[in-house]
Amino acid sequence: MIRHCVFIRFRPDVSADEKASIFAEIAALKSRLPGLLATYAGANVSPEVGMDKGYAEGFIVDFSDAAARDAYLDDPEHRQTGAKIVAAAQGGIDGIFVYDLEIAG
Repeated sequence: MIRHCVFIRFRPDVSADEKASIFAEIAALKSRLPGLLATYAGANVSPEVGMDKGYAEGFIVDFSDAAARDAYLDDPEHRQTGAKIVAAAQGGIDGIFVYDLEIAG
């Protein structure tokens, strides 16, 4: 399994509704992309003050394998949503941190 983690520093002017819409678009991909197992999104709730380095919100997508993750990365709807994320992030691409973890199972 691949756990795809995306953490975002949203610009201060990005509304809660806009963030929710972006996260909903990611979640909607599950209905049509084979191997996309689950999505989770929201604000960081860690009590470790300052450890988020400003990446206060984000989402996680679980994939059955690397091939399913790669299909998601190439998907046109994902690319459109990705462009919205870049536009909403503080500093564009510099306001986004991506980390993929392979989970043995």
